Formats: sequence, C-alpha cells, structure tokens
Amino acid sequence: SSELLLESCPVGTINVLLRGHTGQSFGFSLAKGVRLEVQGDANDGCGKGLSGGQIVVYPGAELLEQGFVAEENVIVGNVACYGATGGSVFFRGIAGERFCVRNSGALAVVEGVGDHALEYMTGGRVVILGETGINAAAGMSGGIAFVYDPDGDFPGRCNREMVSLEPVGEHADELKAYVGQHAEHTKSAVARQLLDEWEAALPKFVKVFPHDYKRVLEE
Repeated sequence: SSELLLESCPVGTINVLLRGHTGQSFGFSLAKGVRLEVQGDANDGCGKGLSGGQIVVYPGAELLEQGFVAEENVIVGNVACYGATGGSVFFRGIAGERFCVRNSGALAVVEGVGDHALEYMTGGRVVILGETGINAAAGMSGGIAFVYDPDGDFPGRCNREMVSLEPVGEHADELKAYVGQHAEHTKSAVARQLLDEWEAALPKFVKVFPHDYKRVLEE
C-alpha cells in the first residue's frame, strides 16, 4: 500500500516548503519520509504525535534582515511534539510551554522553552540551546536532554525528583551532531556560534539523565 511504501522511505522523500503562519497541530502524526519546512512560525501543538517525519521551522530571511533575533522570540506555540514517537524537529527560536511532553522517541532541537518542558518524557533526545521555564523534566523517566546553561540557572528550574544533572560526557559527539543538524536545517546563528566555539561551549551544557533510564543502561 502507499502507507507501507512511505514508511520505508528516508526523510525528505516528500518535501513541503511553506511560508507564513501554520495553524494548530501542524504536522500532526507526520509519517516517516515527509519533511515539512516552514519559513515563518507555528501555532500550538506543532509536531503533536510526530511519527517519523521531520519538521523545520525558522523565520524568513526578510524578517531576519530587518533585525529579528530568532533566539529571543517564540517561533512555535505550546505543547509542541506532545506524544511524539519518532522523527525530528528543528525550531530556530523559542517554543512555548510543555515542550516535548510524553515524547517517547523523537529528536527535538530548539533555542529556548517555556514552563514544564520534557514533562513525562519516556524516550528520544531533546536539545535546548537557550533558557527554560520552571519545572523542567517533571516525571521524566526516559530519553536524554541536553540544555545549554552558560549562566548556571537550569538546576533551579529543573524538577530533579526523577532526573540527575550531569556533564555531557560520552554523549559529546552525539550532541555536537545534533547542533550541527540544527545549523544545517535552520541556519541558526546560535548553533553556528556554538560549533565555532565548541571546546568552550561543551562544558556549559547540562545532561538531563533520568534515574530509571540510567539504571537500565547500566544493567
């Protein structure tokens, strides 16, 4: 069937380029093989239930030329990537509240998030290249997140009941690859600067590592 054929296709088999503002739940349950690229911004629920596809959102060149600073502005709304099971998203800018709640398998890179990010996350990878809101990682039992925290503020904003905060350690190459993908897909100034100064930037990242997941890996 056409659905089975699409499931066997690599990311980018079907590419859709959009300019402007997307509505709620943009890319809902997006399947493997489909890539949605948005020059603009996205409303609440972007990437909800993502199931293998790829979503890229970034401000258009005209807006950037007018002085718009992506990493200081919200580019996607609340509950982005809620319940995602696979695929990847790259957002050049800040996401709203409850980012990647119940993510169980997707990769997400963003430049800041609101309150309650990573809540009940059970798998996947998340990279946050900016500030977070309060109560990050509440109920997080799986997956790993990497947070760029040059000012050391993140420990006070993280719910540490179920996670530990550690140096990146053995995941350094993995993290660098994610930041590189973000730079490639979104032309992010933040990602580019981090890559240019990687040796100095790496110690400023915090790894959010759930106790349960860490124990399973050790066993």
